[in-house]
Amino acid sequence: MQTSFTDAQLQDPDTRSSNTILRTCVHCGFCTATCPTFVLLGDELDSPRGRIYLIKDMLEKGAPATEEVVRHVDRCLSCLSCMTTCPSGVNYMHLVDHARRYIEESYARPWPDRILRRVLGTVLPRPGRFRLALAAARLGRPLQALLPGQGPTVKRLRAMLQLAPARLPPAGNSAAPRIHPAEGTRRGRVALLTGCAQTVLAPSINEATIRLLTRMGIEVVVTADQGCCGALNHHMGQHDPAMALARANIDAWSREIDGEGLDAIVVNASGCGTTVKDYGFMFRAEPGNWPERAARVAERTRDISEVLLQFGYEPSRPGPGLTVAYHAACSLQHGQKVTAAPKQLLAKAGFTVREPAEAHLCCGSAGTYNIMQPEIAAQLRDRKRANLERTGAVLVASGNIGCLTQLGNGSLPAIHTVELLDWMAGGPPPAGLPAA
Repeated sequence: MQTSFTDAQLQDPDTRSSNTILRTCVHCGFCTATCPTFVLLGDELDSPRGRIYLIKDMLEKGAPATEEVVRHVDRCLSCLSCMTTCPSGVNYMHLVDHARRYIEESYARPWPDRILRRVLGTVLPRPGRFRLALAAARLGRPLQALLPGQGPTVKRLRAMLQLAPARLPPAGNSAAPRIHPAEGTRRGRVALLTGCAQTVLAPSINEATIRLLTRMGIEVVVTADQGCCGALNHHMGQHDPAMALARANIDAWSREIDGEGLDAIVVNASGCGTTVKDYGFMFRAEPGNWPERAARVAERTRDISEVLLQFGYEPSRPGPGLTVAYHAACSLQHGQKVTAAPKQLLAKAGFTVREPAEAHLCCGSAGTYNIMQPEIAAQLRDRKRANLERTGAVLVASGNIGCLTQLGNGSLPAIHTVELLDWMAGGPPPAGLPAA
C-alpha cells in the first residue's frame, strides 16, 4: 500500500511504525474471511482491510478523527485473527493501537461516552475500586428494567449490570506480595502477574497457579508494587495511564531480574500476556533505559501453559473421564501464537479435548468490548456458545478471565485451564465442575 506521510509526520515514532505497517498491506482481503465483525455485519469498513484504509486516511491528513472512523475502529475487537490469516505479516495490532490513541487525543466523544470510558479506565484496573463497583452493580441489577430508552448509553449500562456476578468470591491473599517457596528441590523461580479484574472475579485462578507451580518445584514471587498490566487502558487509547501501569510492573519485575533472577514472568490471563509481551515495543521510544528494561521483561514473559510445558507438568491422579471443549482465547492463539500447549496439557491430564467449529472467531469479550459494543458482543457470545455446545463436551476450558466471564452462565460451565490442571496434579476440584 502506498502512503504519503510528510517527513515531519515521520519524525513521530508511532507514525513511522504505522507507515511501515501500512506499506506491508497488499489489499489481498484474506483478513475479511476471519474478521468477526465483517462476518456478522458484512461491511467492508468493519473488516481489517477497510479499517486500514480509514486509519491510513486519518493519519495522513493529521486532522481530528471523524465520527465514521471512530465508529468502525470502535467496533474492532482487537482479536487479531486477521494477523493469523495475513500472508504479508501486517502488524494490525500496533496499527489499531496507534489509531485508538490518535482518536482519544483528537476526537470529542459525546459526554456519556467520555464519562463511561473514564470510569472503566479508572475502576477496572484497580481491584479495590472494581470490587466496590461490582457490589454496587449487584444492588442495581434488579433495577435495570427501569432504565429508560434504548440508546447506546442505556444499553451499555444494562450490559455492565448483566455482566456483574451474582456473588463475589472471598478476596483471598494470593495477590499479596510474598515469596511462595518451591516444594522440594527448587527447579526454577518465576514472578506471577496477579492482575486486576481477575483477582476480584476469580482469585482461585491465581491460587491454583501458585499451588501447581510450587508443587512442581518452582518458587513463585508475587512482587510488591505490581498491578494491572495496562491492557484495558491501552486498548481504549488511554496512553498515559497504560504506560504508568506498565512502568510500575517493569520496575517491580526488574528488581527481581537484577536480584535473584527470574526464569519467567508468568501470566495466567492471556489478554494481559499479549500486552506484557509487547512492552518492548510500547517503550521503544521512551527516554533513558526504559526500552532495554521493558524488552527484558517482555522476553521473559510466558503464558502459564508455556511454563508448565517447559517444566514438565505431570498429573498425579487418574484421568477424570470428562470431555472438555477448549476455547482458544484470541489473545492466546492470535496475539501470542500459543495454540498447542493448553490442549496438550489438558490431554496429558486425562481430559478428552475437543475444539469447536469457528475456533478462530472471538467470543465477544475483548476487554471492555462486551460493555462498549454489547449487541455485537452478544451475537458473538451466542454463536460461540452454540459451537461449544455442539462438541458434546461437559465443560469449557479457557485461559483468559474475560472469555470465562463472557461464556459463563451458559449451558456449559467455563473453567480456567490451570484450575483443571492443578486439580489433576493434586489440587482441589474447581468450582463449577459438572456433576458426575
